[in-house]
Amino acid sequence: MNTYNFKWIFSAFDCRVDEDGMQDVVTTVHWRYNGTTEDGISAGIYGAQSVGTPTPDAFTPYPELNEEQVIGWMESTLDVTAMQTNIAEQIELIINPINVTLPPPFKNNLLSL
Repeated sequence: MNTYNFKWIFSAFDCRVDEDGMQDVVTTVHWRYNGTTEDGISAGIYGAQSVGTPTPDAFTPYPELNEEQVIGWMESTLDVTAMQTNIAEQIELIINPINVTLPPPFKNNLLSL
């Protein structure tokens, strides 16, 4: 049984320039979620997740956002357990593939057409 290290990576944030007097309000987070075994085998998934509009008293200005806060948004809206299972299954198929692509077992003369 493998042990996995999971990590969030955030590539971009779609923002509304002005929303009820708040500037650069995040509307969508573009993310990757990667898993890596202790042997360095990795796989991942990616997506974009909409986030709700904050109230002015719960708003964090864009330059003050931190990774932990954004991870909290993702983990409160996405099924992280299912994501981890998906990544573990991808890695298992890398380690123990069930399908392979092989070349023809004969000479293939593509120039004779």
